[in-house]
Amino acid sequence: MGEKVPAAVTWGLLAAWMVHDAEELATMASWSRTAKDRLGERYPWVPWERLEVSQGHVNVAIGLMGGVMAGASALGARTGGRSPAFQAVLAAFGLHGVVHLAQAAAARGYTPGAVTAPLVVLPFSWWAWRRLKAAGVHTGGASSTVAGLAIFPLVTAGVHAAAHALSRRAPRGARRERRF
Repeated sequence: MGEKVPAAVTWGLLAAWMVHDAEELATMASWSRTAKDRLGERYPWVPWERLEVSQGHVNVAIGLMGGVMAGASALGARTGGRSPAFQAVLAAFGLHGVVHLAQAAAARGYTPGAVTAPLVVLPFSWWAWRRLKAAGVHTGGASSTVAGLAIFPLVTAGVHAAAHALSRRAPRGARRERRF
């Protein structure tokens, strides 16, 4: 059967995500403001001004994604890494690291998350899959990867849509009504 899955695999997903997203928290808003002109020259068909995000948006998006990651890690811990949801999120996390490297290559420079993707995301993901297999956990193989490919853009888009709605500010001088 193998060995027991260490908590470093299941809760390590949350820890690795926290390290990675600390980089995004510190850089995403300012990068989205400063890189749009440079990227607009290289890729004029992309609406870069619509991709600019405020620090409030980044804060909310990272908080929401933290809930997803904590939930997946908890499922992984409860099931010894056997949860299909945990495995799909682990696969999505690894794929997310590859996306960061592709973004940095396309931008021909730094993009938020590009430092921790090869130093944290990819090595952790590779290590975690090896530990699951060593413990005799059926990992679902390609189905986990396909699920990760499917959920990554959906969850990311959902988190950013919710963050956009939650972080929008009322116009200056306007008061927000409190509804109970």
